[in-house]
Amino acid sequence: MADPRDIGGPRQPLLRVQHLQKHFPLKRKGLGFGGPRPAVRAVDDVSFDIRKGETLGVVGESGCGKSTTARLLMQLTVQDKGELVFDGQAVGGPGLPLREFRRQTQMVFQDSYSSLNPRMTIEDSVAFGPTVHGVSAKAALARAHDLLARVGLDPARFAGRYPHELSGGQRQRVNIARALALEPRLVILDEAVSALDKSVEAQVLNLLEDLKRDFGLTYLFISHDLQVVRYVSDRVLVMYLGQVVEVGPAEQVFDAPRHPYTRALLQSMPSTDPLRRTTEAPLSGDPPNPIDPPSGCRFHTRCAFAQAVCSQLMPRFVEPVPGHGVACLRWQPGSGYVAGPDFPQPAPPKEDTLASLHGINIFPEARHG
Repeated sequence: MADPRDIGGPRQPLLRVQHLQKHFPLKRKGLGFGGPRPAVRAVDDVSFDIRKGETLGVVGESGCGKSTTARLLMQLTVQDKGELVFDGQAVGGPGLPLREFRRQTQMVFQDSYSSLNPRMTIEDSVAFGPTVHGVSAKAALARAHDLLARVGLDPARFAGRYPHELSGGQRQRVNIARALALEPRLVILDEAVSALDKSVEAQVLNLLEDLKRDFGLTYLFISHDLQVVRYVSDRVLVMYLGQVVEVGPAEQVFDAPRHPYTRALLQSMPSTDPLRRTTEAPLSGDPPNPIDPPSGCRFHTRCAFAQAVCSQLMPRFVEPVPGHGVACLRWQPGSGYVAGPDFPQPAPPKEDTLASLHGINIFPEARHG
């Protein structure tokens, strides 16, 4: 059944991010005179679409701008430049006030404990959002109990408890229930399972897949765990130093990466497969200073395939394969990059399951079933 809130149909992106930018100015030393203030370029001209019903995974090293991008999408941090378009309507415009956008877009954070008010019971935390948006207290509590049951927490046992009385996995289930209480269309998951042990992580991932199917949700899934991203995502977006360097179907990004940075990330994945082991460090050196990023391609200072032109010309996004975009001069016609043999692709993992712990299995095909 079609979502009555759907405005533009299935082909229109649920969220379109256009030229998003956020720089954090630094304090000047001394008297503070002499030119513009230096700034951390946390997010620099980021554009991408989130399609309806998909899970878009976002990966990259620490400090690449993943979490800042998530906060910008939620409008918890105000962008310097750029526009958000939600199902064809500008966020904050007359057709979609910020309050309504936040009702339709919810977020689950990494720290399950600090995300909950320690003075509120579990049922009150879940019911709080609906009451703020005009739902009666009785109806909000009924919805809270229903959602607690849906995420695997018996309301009779857990509704009256406080956050400190729950385990990390249970608290994260509460956060998921709270995010769903406003019946959102988009849920942003910022490292939502990274603080959990593997057995609990697998349970929560299975729960997220079930909820996505049952409620018709769209996910933006941010994680540093590439194995998790591979198996939960329909498409994957790769960020480096505040910019998007590659985006495409998960299978293509993991099995045939087009950007050298993506390839290096995949080589860093631990594996028991001897064909995937390497004695060479996948990346050399530390990431450049985001206050003063390199000229041209920002990755050229660490790239094994860099040429002189890479320090002179900023790559633009091209699609070597339809639907698979990359910002790399080796794929850009007329850039002056002398293309050599394609760099070797990492062998795909042989494991059929992402996790098999204590009888909990996550199968790659499960998300399509």
